[in-house]
Amino acid sequence: MTKDKKVHAPDISGVEESLLNATSENIQKSTISYEDRLNFVNEISQPMAGRKLTKKIYKLIKKASKNREYCKSGLKLVQSSIRKGATGLIILAGDVSPVDVMIHLPAVCEDKDIPYCYVPSKEDIGTAMGVTRGVISVLIIDNPEIQDNFAEVLNEIKALPIPF
Repeated sequence: MTKDKKVHAPDISGVEESLLNATSENIQKSTISYEDRLNFVNEISQPMAGRKLTKKIYKLIKKASKNREYCKSGLKLVQSSIRKGATGLIILAGDVSPVDVMIHLPAVCEDKDIPYCYVPSKEDIGTAMGVTRGVISVLIIDNPEIQDNFAEVLNEIKALPIPF
């Protein structure tokens, strides 16, 4: 028989109370601004949503993700939904690495006349959806629950200039 070793808890007496209560999400949001996130964006990430439009998009994703029929996330599911004829609004993350994974998706969107736009962070898309991982693409299908927000975001995305 072997003796079980005692596991000692780490000493946290010197750690501030605010750091213990803060989640990693709150720390990340408070330290990294919109402009800082733009430094990590790929060169192909055009049209990029502005600060206000990005906030509106995150609110729309949060509302749409309550019903999974109207919010498809992940590159594979978004691609298959587009191929099957789904229409709506596509949100892409600008900080994807390697870019080759999703470089074809804007061309597919333009061929199918589906509006799309980039936001600076895949982690923020995942947070808006309520998952802990980053999400690189989201397809939001119009439904009656989010009609007002969807129409507003759609009009603003259509007004963005496509550089190509």
